[in-house]
Amino acid sequence: MTSADEVPATGVWLVGARGSVAVTAIVGAAALCAGLVEPVGCVTAGPEFAGARLPDYADLVFGGHDVSDVSILKQAAELAADGVIPAALPSAVADELRAADAAIRPALPRAGDPRPARQRISSLIADIEAFRAERRLRRVVVVNVASTEPPIPDPDHPAHRRLADLETALDRDEAGLPPSSEYAYAALRAGCPYVDFTPSTGARLPALDELARSVGVPYAGSDAKTGETLLVSALAPMLTSRALRVRSWSGTNLLGGGDGATLADAGAAASKTISKRRGLDRMLGAPVEGRTHIDNVPAQGGWKTAWDHVGFEGFLGVRMTMQVTWQGCDSALAAPLVLDLARLLAGAHETGSAGAFAPAAFFFKDPVAADGQGEPEYRLASQYQTLLAWAASVTGP
Repeated sequence: MTSADEVPATGVWLVGARGSVAVTAIVGAAALCAGLVEPVGCVTAGPEFAGARLPDYADLVFGGHDVSDVSILKQAAELAADGVIPAALPSAVADELRAADAAIRPALPRAGDPRPARQRISSLIADIEAFRAERRLRRVVVVNVASTEPPIPDPDHPAHRRLADLETALDRDEAGLPPSSEYAYAALRAGCPYVDFTPSTGARLPALDELARSVGVPYAGSDAKTGETLLVSALAPMLTSRALRVRSWSGTNLLGGGDGATLADAGAAASKTISKRRGLDRMLGAPVEGRTHIDNVPAQGGWKTAWDHVGFEGFLGVRMTMQVTWQGCDSALAAPLVLDLARLLAGAHETGSAGAFAPAAFFFKDPVAADGQGEPEYRLASQYQTLLAWAASVTGP
């Protein structure tokens, strides 16, 4: 129940709150509330979710962490100049953008922070709890939209397997958690649902899954699918369901902006390509020839182009090919998913979900299974039916 000094609002704490995806989401939410735009691209705005117990867009309150000190207003103006958001929107929702910017706190440094991990995490928890208290929020959903990290060096570190071992390792400053996992730990300890929007490790460690279940908080991830992998998750099942034998699948991704610059780093690109290929291999039943390439092309700006070449075999061994080109604005594709996932994880928390929230698989390249460790569903149509079934199960007054 809502207490007398609490409003039925949901906080959305964005890790990377001044990045393009986060700013587009904040601008979009404000514009939706003001009736300036329609909810195109927002899955949970559809009639299938009308009765589900999700917060309204007007109930979303934004804050977050970021290493940048460039204001949301300035970032929004730059996005408008690049054609990512309509030119008139930043000024139309300037008050909402200022309010969100005032709630942003300095993020963990990418490297060189001398503080012990436990102290760093405590500062993150304090920031989230202060946001919740100052804004008198019913709950806060933490969404990691920060730059992609390289794969964790030792995912099988003993401290990552059991929560008790992780706690001991944190006390000794020997846990070896990447920043995304420190944020995930902080969110869960603060009692907040957590979303891994990137392929960074985040909550995808057995110890953190155990923590989520022990504190009764849901989490979801990882690596939101907005373009090429969205197509793959629809096309690969189409081919296999028609008993066509896929022999090769190659992809090339061209992107600019901050995401392109980040993925120019070989380690960060490795996280992304692993995430992209894992689902494809599972849907096809085995790895096939071909690779996925990611190239930084600064001239692309906020737009990305993806090209896929699929070689397959039909009846009587006839060889055929399919080529698909996808061009889109990454922030405009991703931002509505941030809003969808914030609403869904708030609803999942409200209705008692804890641990890995499997119905959110529809939104991710490399989704987390229901128990956090098993085999997830990668096929788009099946994922959507699971999401709809969950929405129907929580429909109520």
